[in-house]
Amino acid sequence: MQEQESRTLSFTTLAAGPDFRHELEIKRSRFITVLRRAESEEGARALVADLRREFHDARHHCSAFVLGADRDIQRSSDDGEPSGTAGVPMLEALLRRETAPGVTDLSDVSAVVVRYFGGVLLGAGGLVRAYSESVSTALALSPLVQRRRLRICAVRMPHAAAGRLENDLRSAGYAMAETGYEANSAVLRLALPDSPAALADAAGHLAAITAGAAALEPEGTEWVDL
Repeated sequence: MQEQESRTLSFTTLAAGPDFRHELEIKRSRFITVLRRAESEEGARALVADLRREFHDARHHCSAFVLGADRDIQRSSDDGEPSGTAGVPMLEALLRRETAPGVTDLSDVSAVVVRYFGGVLLGAGGLVRAYSESVSTALALSPLVQRRRLRICAVRMPHAAAGRLENDLRSAGYAMAETGYEANSAVLRLALPDSPAALADAAGHLAAITAGAAALEPEGTEWVDL
């Protein structure tokens, strides 16, 4: 059975790079938040395993993650804290993070909060606020990027004409993916918005500037960081 393509054309995620870390101290307890970009449950859970090894003497390693362009995979764990006081508030912080005014589209993010107990009981309400604040503060400080699904289309042209065509397409505002080379032609690749209108517009423009000598060959879609 073929996997259904996402309904979503773009979402926000962490910028590619090392894990992002932030620490809060609340009533002598240390809350160390670590955020990692993850595109699978295996990748998201790997963060928990890594931090259990690094902070092996901590009492709690609470976690939450949201995955997929449609945010259809959501998990959380209290890891020994009273039920509902850690993982769920962390997940809510991920889901409610506004990436633009009124926009909540953060995904492919795994969050773990490592807690070192400081000897002062926070109570259920205090724990909810602490775990929520820990993740919300880390997200507010972390680098984010928009990730968009683009339609990749190939254009085959003789080597001698490919450079000029690529310059013409770039000048017209089209985004270009990596160029490939074959024995008798260069393969230019356009990265277009994934919509019939964008595809038709690009096809018409290409036909006009090449006098019908070149055509678009759809190659599928890719998720691209903008």
